[in-house]
Amino acid sequence: MFKYLVVTLIACLGPIAGLQAEEDPRVLAESKKANDFFERIYNEKVDRFPERQTYLGIKKDYGEWNDAAEEIELRELAITKENMEWLKSSIDYDLLDLQAKISYRLAIQNAEDAIRNFKYRHYNYPVNQMFGRHTDVASFLINMHLVTEVNDSEAYVSRLKGIDRVFDQLIENLKLRESIGVLPPKFVYPRVIESCENIISGAPFHDTGEDSALWGDFRTKLKALEIDEPQYVTLKQEASEALMEVVKPAYERLISFLKEQETRATTEDGVWKFKDGEEFYSESLRMTTTTELSSEEIHQIGLKEVARIHNKMRGIMKKVGFEGDLQAFFQFMRTDPQFYYPNTDEGKQQYLDRAVAVIDDMRERLDALFLTKPEAELTVKRVEAFREKSAGTAFYQRPAPDGSRPGIYYANLYNTANMPKYKLEALAYHEGIPGHHMQLALAQQMEGIPKFRKLGGYTAYIEGWGLYCELLPKEMGLYQDPYSDFGRLSMELWRACRLVVDTGIHAKKWTREQGIAYYRENTPDTERDCIRMVERHIVMASQATAYKVGMLKILELREKAKERLGEGFDIREFHDVILRGGPLPLTVLEQMVDEYLEDKAKG
Repeated sequence: MFKYLVVTLIACLGPIAGLQAEEDPRVLAESKKANDFFERIYNEKVDRFPERQTYLGIKKDYGEWNDAAEEIELRELAITKENMEWLKSSIDYDLLDLQAKISYRLAIQNAEDAIRNFKYRHYNYPVNQMFGRHTDVASFLINMHLVTEVNDSEAYVSRLKGIDRVFDQLIENLKLRESIGVLPPKFVYPRVIESCENIISGAPFHDTGEDSALWGDFRTKLKALEIDEPQYVTLKQEASEALMEVVKPAYERLISFLKEQETRATTEDGVWKFKDGEEFYSESLRMTTTTELSSEEIHQIGLKEVARIHNKMRGIMKKVGFEGDLQAFFQFMRTDPQFYYPNTDEGKQQYLDRAVAVIDDMRERLDALFLTKPEAELTVKRVEAFREKSAGTAFYQRPAPDGSRPGIYYANLYNTANMPKYKLEALAYHEGIPGHHMQLALAQQMEGIPKFRKLGGYTAYIEGWGLYCELLPKEMGLYQDPYSDFGRLSMELWRACRLVVDTGIHAKKWTREQGIAYYRENTPDTERDCIRMVERHIVMASQATAYKVGMLKILELREKAKERLGEGFDIREFHDVILRGGPLPLTVLEQMVDEYLEDKAKG
């Protein structure tokens, strides 16, 4: 998960601003001092968290898991305070170049937000139907833990053995949250328990004729190594024993605890049920959207956008000659078989092949849109079987910075009825190219900005860009099929509804059923999708508001640039400004665009 922060950047360059100032030896020296500090504290933090090392392609503590004990959180808080004080006392802000000033302000605000929100650190659900430690350990080993030599296999076994401690800490953290009144709603428990049971089904846990996800993954990775037979047999035996003697009992302990805790869970869904829940939700919105928009303002923006997009959809209805109202058109799009691939292996492969073709076509058009392109490859994959029932519709995973792992667009094809053909284009543009891959893979290769900016994230920026990239191909003349254009609109409508429902549940005390009814009445999506989205709102308060807020800000900034520059506006330059600073709060992004416009005005 990304950390979502809001920043108010004071764009005060002072008397030494501009190119000449940045060539000043004092500026160069102070900027280097600050950047060296940013790199040091980032690397030190990576050194403290083995899973982060693996995610970054570093095989240092390759057989270890992160320590999730309460004292670790207290340690990190103390380090954060210490680092902030050093920055304030040791760096002369007025002697920094522009990028270093941005990094400084981001780092300070980062620290201030961490300190400010420390009291809310337990206001979340470490296990839920969307994600959690119960599935993370398996998906991490399968997707992140590369095996290229024998030592990597041994580290894999070590991590299997370490799941015992991971789950003991997880249960303690769940108990701690319950002690302060933070329990997942009742609907979460059966989904989480089912996911746990899925991971310990199949060989070697049960003689079903199929391998479990972890056993199959380990065996596949081991077979790819060139090792002698005795060593191969030994490693297989060690992994099998770890799965049976450690992993299986750990999952059974977690399942037992969850079943017992489920008896005390309620059907109250919003975070308003927490102590200081209203303040927590306001803070969550601030962090997620990187704005100061209130819950009511966000709610009203959502209602306005829903009405606007409904009118656009009525235009599509006329274009295809559909007779009936919008609700009838929604029903037609939900049910007509022409819009769905068969729910078979062949049909699912057809979906993947088409997604690859859409991305490949867009890749050939990038020169018209971008000056800078990512070096990392992009691949399209199905969500793994063990988590596809609970995982989201689609998502993107960044490439490893060292190039050892490509960017991945995951499509959830558990049931093709939930992945209509008419949404395929927009979804591929959002998750792949020109969406998240252009954005996040590109950020990793940027020079001149510290790692915490390259590899960090702000939801409103990241998802706002993804949603903007669903619209961008429309402006290029794509979505020639009006039904695909309807699919694009339906996805934008979905994000607009999120503004209404998220604030409805967490600020207006809507019930789960009220949220589902709103989606059902206002979108063409299936009952299943409506239920899953509302349940996502419930366990991830504020997160879903970021998409539309971010997109609207990017469009606003683009319109500002067009008005200021007229015929001098270059979409490629604009995208460079948006992307080359790495992920940024929307407030800072706006200031970056303003700086660009001022520079252009100077000639």
